[in-house]
Amino acid sequence: MSQTYTKQTLTVELASSVIQKAMDKAASMGHPFAIAVVDESGVLKAFSRMDGAPLLANQVAQDKAYTAVGFGMPTDQWHEFIKNDPPLAAGATTGIDRLVVFGGGYPIKVGDAVVGAIGVSGGHYTQDMEVALAGLEAVAG
Repeated sequence: MSQTYTKQTLTVELASSVIQKAMDKAASMGHPFAIAVVDESGVLKAFSRMDGAPLLANQVAQDKAYTAVGFGMPTDQWHEFIKNDPPLAAGATTGIDRLVVFGGGYPIKVGDAVVGAIGVSGGHYTQDMEVALAGLEAVAG
């Protein structure tokens, strides 16, 4: 019986490419954002706070990425997941540190493996989602 296993994670090069694609989208929108990329364990791998992005966007972007990698699902899916389950809705949002239940965080997958996540904050969550999805275009598969 094996006592260890190998985890896949994204490279710093991929994390940087994801950040750059997201920043390009943000620039085309004319709005500043904070953009965070975490590895498969939720540890910050790359980060950019564009000039003029709100201070609180720093933490929210990182928490969105952490949430997305933690369960391997986009943050915007959390609302649907918990909205009709009162105990889960009450407990998840107050009892799970760093949980974000609105859009802007996505897992980064290579093949079937979740190798990291992106989180974006600074605009309305729908804008954050646009920027994050643009960042995912850096992932080859």
